[in-house]
Amino acid sequence: MEPDRTPPENQDAYAARRMEIVKLFAFAAGLIVVVGTLGSAIRTVILPRAIPARISRWVFFTVRQLLRLRTGRNASFARRDRVLAVYGPLSLLTVLLAWLLLVGAGFTAMYWGLGRLSVREAFVLSGVSVTTLGSFSPPDLPTEVLTVAEATIGLVLLALLITYLPSIYSAFSRRENAVTALEVRAGSPPSGAEMIWRFSALEQTDRLRQVWEQWENWFVDLEETHTTFPALVFFRSPQPDHSWVTAAGAVLDGAALVSSAIDIPREVQAQMTIRAGYLALRRIADFFSLPYPADPAPDDPISVTREEFDEALDRLAEADVPCNADRDQAWRDFAGWRVNYDAVLLELAVLVEAPAAPWSADRIEGRKRQRIPLLRLKQRPPRGE
Repeated sequence: MEPDRTPPENQDAYAARRMEIVKLFAFAAGLIVVVGTLGSAIRTVILPRAIPARISRWVFFTVRQLLRLRTGRNASFARRDRVLAVYGPLSLLTVLLAWLLLVGAGFTAMYWGLGRLSVREAFVLSGVSVTTLGSFSPPDLPTEVLTVAEATIGLVLLALLITYLPSIYSAFSRRENAVTALEVRAGSPPSGAEMIWRFSALEQTDRLRQVWEQWENWFVDLEETHTTFPALVFFRSPQPDHSWVTAAGAVLDGAALVSSAIDIPREVQAQMTIRAGYLALRRIADFFSLPYPADPAPDDPISVTREEFDEALDRLAEADVPCNADRDQAWRDFAGWRVNYDAVLLELAVLVEAPAAPWSADRIEGRKRQRIPLLRLKQRPPRGE
């Protein structure tokens, strides 16, 4: 092999040009990271529609997997509930930390790419800038401009979190007020048949209309808040036996029973509540890419059996609730309503690991736990409406 006869000055020039190219790529990569992080923050906090953000999904997925490792495969529901109670809040704080770390890493690459600082000096300058400590003097004007930009971004991210958390907890409070109040009307765990039985026992069946009106509004609010702030889906109720998923299922089952099996004048408001409910559940499921039939037929199978349906009507009949005489037609009508939300209700119950409740989370044992999709980030359009 012949020795390298390139003059030393040419070798030095080549090495210098190569280092300039490396630093240029480092600056560009850092800029991409910062811009991508800002885009994730805007989609997560500011944008008023359900658009997935890759960074947030990675964080939520990682935290969920770590918590599952802590609980173990065969943990009781009580233990899983205690551990998962911190999942939503912990993931939100971790998202903020991830944003700050990525912004800091991106600016570190840009500072080093400008060529005036070592990697260590760039890291220190980025750290004090993003935290607005300001204890390191920039060596030149371009670096100083970047430090001002980084400090501004750090303050913006903190301000976004400060404004984001009150919105989250306001929506959570509205959701949980209705879920807790449902215990008085539908028992704990809640049941649609139990709700009808209690109102009949108190001779207040005519007041069910108020329930349908209240929960139609609840479903509308649920759809808006839980797609704009998807982290809310994983915020668990203060009581272990409560869940927004099982509460939704109980109200929808109650409305479906009134619309199919109870011998009273047609209750249009109950049917409007069913539609508001299944649309809300489907749009939340669409955000997480959960599978469900796009356009189910009225005679498609449902998870509730005919025996369970007859047992519920027998109990209502014993309490002098006027039930339709034609049980076969009542079952067909009930199944025709239930099929609209049956699959999506169970998928959401699996996703949030909801507590057991009649006709909803009591039939998800053995179903595969859903993972938060990481690669399918394009929002699926609403289906079956």
